[in-house]
Amino acid sequence: MTVALILMVDGPLTPFDAGKPNVARIHDHALGGKDNFAADRELTVQLNKIFALGAVLARESREFQDRAVDYVARQGVVQFIDVGSGMPASPGVHEVAGLVSPDARVAYVDNDPMVISHTAALLARPGRVAAVPGDLCRPEDILASPELTAVIDTGRPFCVILAMVLNFIEPAQATRTIAAFRDAMPAGSFLALSLGVNDDDPDMAQEWIKAFSAALVHVHSREQIAGYFAGLEILPPGLTEARNWRPAQPQTDAEPRPADALACVGRKA
Repeated sequence: MTVALILMVDGPLTPFDAGKPNVARIHDHALGGKDNFAADRELTVQLNKIFALGAVLARESREFQDRAVDYVARQGVVQFIDVGSGMPASPGVHEVAGLVSPDARVAYVDNDPMVISHTAALLARPGRVAAVPGDLCRPEDILASPELTAVIDTGRPFCVILAMVLNFIEPAQATRTIAAFRDAMPAGSFLALSLGVNDDDPDMAQEWIKAFSAALVHVHSREQIAGYFAGLEILPPGLTEARNWRPAQPQTDAEPRPADALACVGRKA
């Protein structure tokens, strides 16, 4: 179960409503962004009363994403599909990958029209960076969308990023979604994934789920998350806490947490 803040929900494009909490805007607030409204901030206050580390997990997941993109780019893969990308935040995938290769190409995918609008206005560059409307549960449509294929050559290796998004779909659907991406990947492609878990305090988890009025949240076990990498070579250090995936500095925080963000990167051999 996740108590971190997540970017994309299951279903068709979501309508804009500033009076209701929105997952992308809540996550934006957690990262210190300005693209959020009073309803998002008020819900964040309620959630923090239940679990105070939600924003910490959001930031740790984002930092994992940056390290994973840098790692993948250094392996020679310069195409990235960020599914559930959320509001633009710096550094973005295109910025991190661009520091490694000027040929980096990125498709930012989300089902929130506000996210797509902001991404298109602030980040899009013809042939390099695209804003792609898409539903996490329809990976085939994402891969076939003309907005994506304008920047991503799916016949060459690419990296799919699923950062803190799968908790908004059921494990069975997550398995199908990842299998579709994996089957479409050429050899040498990567999957970078982060996901919230709660193993030690189920009562707190259920209270958080009930309070999170922006979307439905689904529980994923560590075993299920490991299973999402079936058919892929799991890279060291394997499935671990987001803050412990190839950190620049060794982590000294040994304080146990009732919930955490797990992360992993896999490669299609």
